[in-house]
Amino acid sequence: MKFLLVEDHADLAKSITSYLGKENYICEWVNSFDAAREKLSLYSYDCILLDIMLPDGDGIDLLKLIQKKEIDSSIIIISAQNSLDFKVKGLDEGADDFITKPFPLPELHSRIKAVMRRKSPEKNKFIVFEEITVDLLAQECLVNGKKINLTRKEFNLLLFFLNNQNRMLSRQAIATHLWGDYTDNLDSVDFVYQHLKNLRKKIVDAGGKDYVSTVYGFGYKWNDSGK
Repeated sequence: MKFLLVEDHADLAKSITSYLGKENYICEWVNSFDAAREKLSLYSYDCILLDIMLPDGDGIDLLKLIQKKEIDSSIIIISAQNSLDFKVKGLDEGADDFITKPFPLPELHSRIKAVMRRKSPEKNKFIVFEEITVDLLAQECLVNGKKINLTRKEFNLLLFFLNNQNRMLSRQAIATHLWGDYTDNLDSVDFVYQHLKNLRKKIVDAGGKDYVSTVYGFGYKWNDSGK
């Protein structure tokens, strides 16, 4: 999953991004209203961790902007404000949860998982494609009923392909999806090839088809008919 952390306290932000990184999530950090607005205009996120008191604006206004733009991200407010009225206001404006500073990082992680579970009801727990079954909650993949061991990056890469069948995906688009916009500063995204190679091999070794074709000079495509 990919997160945007909007928080102006550097020490807390570094702690949160480090913790979520160890849990194999992508977490990008901005420290102002304007920076958050720019990020949201360019990239998509599964979850936004939003501080309310920002140096150049009100997080509630950013929350209203997110709703107005119909940005499909879960939102957890993180704030030192602990009054009931303040919490109700945030939830009424579209936040999914509210956690008060200071908080233990494992609690934040639990709240994130709870919010994402609510957003993915049981009927949408699985993605089934031919002989491949993906369990979204357990984050597992089965091929012909046999579990294959995927790394977090390989699992997210498989989901990206399944959600974009028959569409050409550039190496840059794949890299950005897996690592965030930090890839903008890299000279090469050739490392995408190795993750893709490993994913394809694991699926084929488990008796599955290779559904990925190379669009030379551009990227890759997941073909729903296989090769």
